Amino acid sequence: MDLEELIHNCKQGKRKAQAELYRKYSGILFGMCLKYSRNKIEAEDNLHDSFITIFDKIGQFNFKGSFEGWIKRITVNTVLQKYRKEQYMDVVSENVGEDITEVDVDQVDISLSTLLGHIQDLPNKYRITFNLYVLDGYSHKEISEMLGTSTGTSKSNLARAKMILREKIEKENINIA
Repeated sequence: MDLEELIHNCKQGKRKAQAELYRKYSGILFGMCLKYSRNKIEAEDNLHDSFITIFDKIGQFNFKGSFEGWIKRITVNTVLQKYRKEQYMDVVSENVGEDITEVDVDQVDISLSTLLGHIQDLPNKYRITFNLYVLDGYSHKEISEMLGTSTGTSKSNLARAKMILREKIEKENINIA
């Protein structure tokens, strides 16, 4: 079954098509959920919620643009909406400068799984801002609109995320040496 037929069958509520769509895209979307979640269980919950939203809204997909891009956007929005509702995005202060020293990655030996673990350990507002800006390429203006905050808050949260990650990586490298 090609993608267009699969989408049409999902629009008609056919369970077999929904199961196939889930199998086809769950891995990609789980990876996205994992980026924005604190752990695997939370990522699985976010993936489940995302697919519920995708199946609820699939009738709105009009075959203009990429279907994968459309479901990725729904996934990100579903996860962000969850955090906004739970008020994890409250900001204490915006008084952090933007001139945070970057970690020189050429001199740091860190595995991808360790780095992902450090990112997942960040407080929600920092982790989400970091992922949206660094990994997904959103601007601070876009992030502030998505999260319902100011651009200054987005910049501050990114700076704090980088600072925390830098400290964790430096501490780990000191412990290894």
